[in-house]
Amino acid sequence: MARTDAIVLGAGIIGTSIALQLAKRGGSVALIDRGGVGEETSYGNSGVIEGSTTYPPSFPNSLRALMRVAFKQASDANYHFSFLPQAAPWLWAFRKASRPDRILETARLNRPLFARAIAEHETLMLESGATRYLRRNGWIKLYRSESSFQSLQPELAFAREHGIPYEVLDAEGVKALEPSLNAVFKHAVYWPAVVSLSNPLAVTKAYAARFAALGGVTLRGDARSLHRSGNGWRVDTEQGPLDTSEVIVALGPWAPEFLKSFGIKLPMGFKRGYHRHYKAGEGSAPLSRPVIDVAGGYLITPMEQGVRLTTGAEFAARDAAPTPVQIDRLMPRLRELFPLGERADDKTWLGSRPCFPDSRPVIGRAPGQKGMWLAIGHAHWGLTLGPVTGRLIGEMMAGEETFCDPKPNAAERFL
Repeated sequence: MARTDAIVLGAGIIGTSIALQLAKRGGSVALIDRGGVGEETSYGNSGVIEGSTTYPPSFPNSLRALMRVAFKQASDANYHFSFLPQAAPWLWAFRKASRPDRILETARLNRPLFARAIAEHETLMLESGATRYLRRNGWIKLYRSESSFQSLQPELAFAREHGIPYEVLDAEGVKALEPSLNAVFKHAVYWPAVVSLSNPLAVTKAYAARFAALGGVTLRGDARSLHRSGNGWRVDTEQGPLDTSEVIVALGPWAPEFLKSFGIKLPMGFKRGYHRHYKAGEGSAPLSRPVIDVAGGYLITPMEQGVRLTTGAEFAARDAAPTPVQIDRLMPRLRELFPLGERADDKTWLGSRPCFPDSRPVIGRAPGQKGMWLAIGHAHWGLTLGPVTGRLIGEMMAGEETFCDPKPNAAERFL
C-alpha cells in the first residue's frame, strides 16, 4: 500500500501552491485531481496578483444599482431566477457583511495575506523558472461618474494608512500609460504595486513542475473516494489507493458537497464568471496592463492568447448551462473605451468563484476531522493567495509560528 506524508485534493492554483510549499519543507506530498493541473476554476482569471487590494466586493449600495441588477440590465451582475431561493441566504449574509464597518474590518483582517501575496509568488516563480510571465506595471481602475469615485474615498484612506501606493489620474495621465484608451471616464486610479501574469495557467503548471522536481507526485483520482483508514486517510487514484495522515482540501467550488459527507457545512456561495479573448484593434497601441471599467463591470488585460475580457458575477448553480449575457451588455461600453478587434478564440470560458459571504477564505483545520485541513473560498483572489495560503498551511501543519494570525480565517467562525 502506497503512503505519503500529505495529500492535497485539488490541483488548481491553491492546491498546487500548497503542494509545492509543503514539498519545499521536505515532506512527501501527493497532489490529486480528476483533471489536469490548473484547468478548472484557476484557468479563467484576470491574471492579477492583487497585493495592493484593500476593500473586498460589496452588495450594491444604491437602489438604482440594485434595480438594474434585478431587471437584468446591469453588466456587472446577472442571475438565474430559479437559483434565487438557494442563493438568498448567502446574499443576505453578503449584504450584512457589506456595511461600511464590516467592509473595513474585512479589509484589515485580509491585509496580512495580501501584504505577503506578491513576495510569495515571486519566490515560487523564481524557483520555478516562471518569471517571464510576470509584469510589474500595476493596473488601472476607471470611474465613469463623480459619485463612483467619491465612494472610493474610504478605500483610498485605507491604502494611505497601510502604505499602499496609488495615483489619481486624469484622462491625460491614463493616456500616457495606455494610449489606446479613450477618455470616456471622469477619474482613474493607478495602483503601481499590483503585478500581473501573461499566462496564469502556465504559471500554475510551472509550480506543478517544480513540485515534481522536489519529489512530489501528481495523480489522477476522485476526491470523493476519501475515507478513513485506520488513524489516517485513504484516497483511490488511477495508480491505486494512497494512504496519509494529513489531507488538505483545496477543491474550490466543489468543496461544500464534498465536506457535507464529513459533517462540515459552510456557507459557501458561487460567483460564476466568463472570459473571452480578442485581438487588439488594427492600428491601436497594444494594451500593456490590466484595466478595470468599474461601472462597466469588466476587466481587460493582455494575455499570450490575446486581450482577455473577464466579466463580473453571475449567481447561478455551479453546473448550470452557460448564459454569458453580461458580455453582450458590457460590449458597447468596452468598445467606447478600447478599440477591440476580432475574437481570438472560439469558446467562452465559464468558471465558478467559491466565495464566503464575509469575503475571507477558510484556511486551517477542518472542524471535527483529525488530520484534515481546509484551504477554500478564496473568491476573486485564488491566484493572488495561492502561494501565501500554502505558506500559512505549511506553518500551521508544522506547528510553527505563523507569519500572521490564522484565527480570522478559521472555519469555526461559521459554526
